[in-house]
Amino acid sequence: MSVDVILGLQWGDEGKGKIVDLLAPQYDIVARFQGGPNAGHTIIYDNKKFILHTIPSGISSSKTINVIGNGVLIDPYIFRKEINMLKNENIHPLSNLLISQRAHLITPSHRLLDAALEKHRGNFKIGSTLKGIGPAYTDKVARKGLRTGDISHSSFLQKLKNIEEEHFRYIHSLGFSPSEFLIENMPYEEYLNHWIESLETLKSFQIIQSEIFLNEAITSGKKILAEGAQGTMLDIDFGSYPFVTSSNTTTGGVCTGLGIPPSSISKVFGIFKAYCTRVGSGPFPTELNNEDGEKIRKAGNEFGSTTGRPRRCGWIDLPALRYSIMINGVTDLIITKSDVLSDFEEINVCESYSKNDNILNFSPFDFCNEDISPVLTKIVGWKTDITHMEKWENMPPAFVSYIHYLENALNKKISIVSTGPNRTQTIFRQ
Repeated sequence: MSVDVILGLQWGDEGKGKIVDLLAPQYDIVARFQGGPNAGHTIIYDNKKFILHTIPSGISSSKTINVIGNGVLIDPYIFRKEINMLKNENIHPLSNLLISQRAHLITPSHRLLDAALEKHRGNFKIGSTLKGIGPAYTDKVARKGLRTGDISHSSFLQKLKNIEEEHFRYIHSLGFSPSEFLIENMPYEEYLNHWIESLETLKSFQIIQSEIFLNEAITSGKKILAEGAQGTMLDIDFGSYPFVTSSNTTTGGVCTGLGIPPSSISKVFGIFKAYCTRVGSGPFPTELNNEDGEKIRKAGNEFGSTTGRPRRCGWIDLPALRYSIMINGVTDLIITKSDVLSDFEEINVCESYSKNDNILNFSPFDFCNEDISPVLTKIVGWKTDITHMEKWENMPPAFVSYIHYLENALNKKISIVSTGPNRTQTIFRQ
């Protein structure tokens, strides 16, 4: 077994980018297995901040091969911007980035349709990032999508036109005109031209049968890290449906998103924040619409790396974490953003949910319509700046107690503690 997995256990934004970037030098290959440019993984390299939307977070490690797997959606326009951003900072992805032939493309009309559908929902919006994710995955399942392996075929532009015409008919049926919507602050035709130009950047990379490449790497003993996007509670099957993303964000998605067998998976690293956040609509049992929530948001700089929207903030949710750990088969826990809570005299932990006088220790089937409330326990805060502490032995006793409390409640070891955004602000406990 030579594939380790790293994924989020909450509603996304758990700090996966930093941890993948930190661990990448230990692996031969980092492979992204699902999601698209709706994700935003932040890494800090040479004291510079990078936000990656499509490219795996191991890209700054020149000795590590990065693979965009078949389960990922690619928007060529966003991909080109990301590539140019890296090149401007003297990171050259052409040498260590491979792309699956089977990865589906987000077309310009996917993004128009996404905007039209969200507007049509009115007060029942799902909080889409408007990156075309849902419509692109819909076309994939409907067996009419375009893949990266198609872009060199002579019929590609005609197929693109056919998809566009179908999407336009749908938009008109919703009562809108395509001209009502801008993409990246551009009219549709202007964006379409840039999108088509961006295909040349995509073509400059090796577009491969990634499933063969990865399985051969496994056979030859290479170490692979599979990187997920979003979080478990946004999984299309097991998340807070319908306020979820359109792909499987869980360990199960690794096999279908990369084309590797379940028997190849070894460790599963589950990442969670010391509190909870969520972007967009949907249930959030521990949400804080008060001064504490605003305090967390400011201290944690909780604004969407993809959308820029303020994230909703709340206390840590143990029933959701228990559920995520179970679904993913987590072997190792990683806690991030512990430092954000350093200024609290007391913090709260949601130990369970209450529903009609019954106690629930796991997430329910229907977050949206079931009347649940969090059962909170107060924990003494550590009131100490931990961002400069390099050894576990130096951590404040109250913080150590908090970690031990979480380990007991979740029945799982926390092996890595992140105390800030930089690589150096990380404590390995084993």
